[in-house]
Amino acid sequence: MDLKPNLTPVLTDALTRSRLGVPSGLSPYSPKGATFPHGPLLAIPRKKTGILDDVRSSSWLDGMKSSSPTHNKVSKDVSHGIGSFDVAYNTWLLKFPSALASFDQITNCAKGKRIVLFLDYDGTLSPIVNNPDCAFMSDNMRAAVKKVAEYFPTAIISGRSRDKVYEFVGVRELYYAGSHGMDIIGPPRQSISDNHPDCIRSADKQGIEVNLFQPAAEFLPMIDEVLGLLKECTKDIEGATVENNKFCVSVHYRNVDEESWHIVGQRVCDVLKEYPRLRLTHGRKVLEVRPVIDWDKGKAVTFLLESLGLDNCDDVLAIYVGDDRTDEDAFKVLREVNKGCGILVSPAPKESNAIYSLRDPSEVMEFLTSLAVWKSSIQAR
Repeated sequence: MDLKPNLTPVLTDALTRSRLGVPSGLSPYSPKGATFPHGPLLAIPRKKTGILDDVRSSSWLDGMKSSSPTHNKVSKDVSHGIGSFDVAYNTWLLKFPSALASFDQITNCAKGKRIVLFLDYDGTLSPIVNNPDCAFMSDNMRAAVKKVAEYFPTAIISGRSRDKVYEFVGVRELYYAGSHGMDIIGPPRQSISDNHPDCIRSADKQGIEVNLFQPAAEFLPMIDEVLGLLKECTKDIEGATVENNKFCVSVHYRNVDEESWHIVGQRVCDVLKEYPRLRLTHGRKVLEVRPVIDWDKGKAVTFLLESLGLDNCDDVLAIYVGDDRTDEDAFKVLREVNKGCGILVSPAPKESNAIYSLRDPSEVMEFLTSLAVWKSSIQAR
């Protein structure tokens, strides 16, 4: 397996308290660790940002299909019997090795560094379900997230609204970024407020002082208007649902007959023709309407590292775990700035900027639990 000698993870110098003022337990480990292994980087096709982004191209229906394989196809692909899928998946694992099988290599890289965790929600901490309102994480997963947050600063970065993902997770000791990073609660630092005019001092639901960052605040009236229009124009499409995620609107077609997907896409595109300051992107059986601003999950990661005082430190290992196309921006940032690694959650081969992989949320839980156990054993020495 090839080793990437120039990928040197970086992380904080002195983070001693979590958002709730609980000691984080971070401490230096032994010097110098190994570098991350990976195979050749697979290019992610990226289209120029436009009014309708990648959906309005001549192949927007193909885009919906490629990002949203049908249940029958997925069920057939992820069967673990002997077949072409196993060969393809095992070949893919040579480029994106399992984070569980590579756990010793990851912890070796963490020696002398401090870990920061970034986690997506849907498909990462919870399974993908037909009803997005029922994407509940298990009690065991919640316990694993809470435990790992005792040792490392941990943030959830989700396409859901920040309030909604907080309700799903329910762990106070975390930082939360909703709407793909357009709604962030982070630790209060004056330098952040000075550098970002959209960042204000506020208080969370427990009354704890935080920095609230909402770079798309001016779009709220427009988003609310489009939300109503999308609900109206899709109400006669069986299975279609429209979700308000505050700074973005999600149109789910997971429960729509595949023969009607083009109707969903066309109606959404028709609405957005009148809104050039909004763009439309693909997710997993979801079309997402977002403001046209230079912001994504990658920039949210950078913002949170800066908020934690970790952006200019050379002893940081940032780990981002996610399953969606929107997580690729975060994977890419960590690669480009050599601050850590991305872990893609996927049961099937796919292109990615990540370095490692996990198959599903159950493996994510095992990975988080292993991190907490490893850190605990380090402290017990």
